[in-house]
Amino acid sequence: MSDPQRLAADPGLSVFVTANAGSGKTKTLIDRVARLLLAGAEPETILCVTYTKAAAAEMQRRLFDRLGGWSVQNDVELSKDLSGLEGRPVPTYDAAALSKARALFARALETPGGLKIQTIHAFCEKLLRRFPLEAGVSPGFRVMDDAAAAAVADAARKAVARLALAGHPGVADAYARFSVALDFRAFHAMFAALRPRVAS
Repeated sequence: MSDPQRLAADPGLSVFVTANAGSGKTKTLIDRVARLLLAGAEPETILCVTYTKAAAAEMQRRLFDRLGGWSVQNDVELSKDLSGLEGRPVPTYDAAALSKARALFARALETPGGLKIQTIHAFCEKLLRRFPLEAGVSPGFRVMDDAAAAAVADAARKAVARLALAGHPGVADAYARFSVALDFRAFHAMFAALRPRVAS
């Protein structure tokens, strides 16, 4: 029976993986990147996108640990590792294949700009900076940090409250209804949910 993680890590296949937390998604992604590098992909052509900075840092750490480990392993250990990763018999790894695997760590380190393991936010920002006119944004745009976004959201809350107090049609009724129907925390959570739209 084939190993589903090894199958998902096969660079010759296009795969979509869904799995619970702690089930090995990060390991599978690292295996896939390692196999792409072993197959001859240039490090600068590989892009890994994660949701958080912590996940991106963890992926990079684990990938460099693996490649760094290969660079110092003896032939027997390295052949076993590569066999476990790719599912090929140990004897098929000759001196050239082992040498190529050992060289991947240096290649990854020497890649201009490093391996591209980044958050989806960083990827989108880079894409917007490269094609601002096509995206309909100012070429000199700045991304708000959390403090600035919170300040904008707070100003928006106060502006809505002022409109409600002034009796603005529609706003006053909606504000009164939500402020009574929702508790304090839920009321502010509603505005927090709107913050990304306000910040954009």
